[in-house]
Amino acid sequence: MNTKLILDYLNDLEQNNNKEWYHAHKAEYQQAYDEFLKVIEALMMELGKIDPAILEYEPKQLTFKLIRDTRFSKDKSPYNPSFRAHISSKGKMPVPVGWFLVLKPSGSFLGGGLFADMFKDATESVRTYIADHGEEWEKIIENPAFKEKFRVKGNSLKNVPRGYDASHPQAEYLKYKSWYLEYFMKDDQLLDSESFIKESLDICLLMKPFNDFLNKALADFQMPVRP
Repeated sequence: MNTKLILDYLNDLEQNNNKEWYHAHKAEYQQAYDEFLKVIEALMMELGKIDPAILEYEPKQLTFKLIRDTRFSKDKSPYNPSFRAHISSKGKMPVPVGWFLVLKPSGSFLGGGLFADMFKDATESVRTYIADHGEEWEKIIENPAFKEKFRVKGNSLKNVPRGYDASHPQAEYLKYKSWYLEYFMKDDQLLDSESFIKESLDICLLMKPFNDFLNKALADFQMPVRP
């Protein structure tokens, strides 16, 4: 896989973020996208050893489009100059949580956990599960290897919501509406494809207990069905 080709294309798109340039360079896009699919496949083959359901999907089913929704944004540039994918037992759906891969010049990262906070039932399920399993949660996030690489992030309320104990040992996390991890990588780390895949796999495995906890909390959650 040629990760340099991916970054070169995305860098060019970032500098020429308009429909004319994009359509004039469709061949370059396809080459870069094909290389991204190889990256996803390499990760899937390894992660599938611990979660075989992942292997039920094709890499292209896990990717997101470059086109941006600019309706409510001041930034009207039409494309997001990044290749993105979510790898989980249910494909690219946000629940169950899995691993979120973003390749972007000067902004590539691997993510884990629940990024979407628009699903109130999901947020409520996780809060309740943390409240009831505080020691298990603390054991995961206080693991020295975990703390060395990650900090739990997420949109948060100012106060512990009504119905939860404000003096709970994990009260700070009960304020959250989403719970996720991000591990950023410099462009140089991507250029050696073999090393990049190995490091990515190590990071994914380190995230797994965090993902597993959230997925237990979300076991009964059903994604809303669009009308």
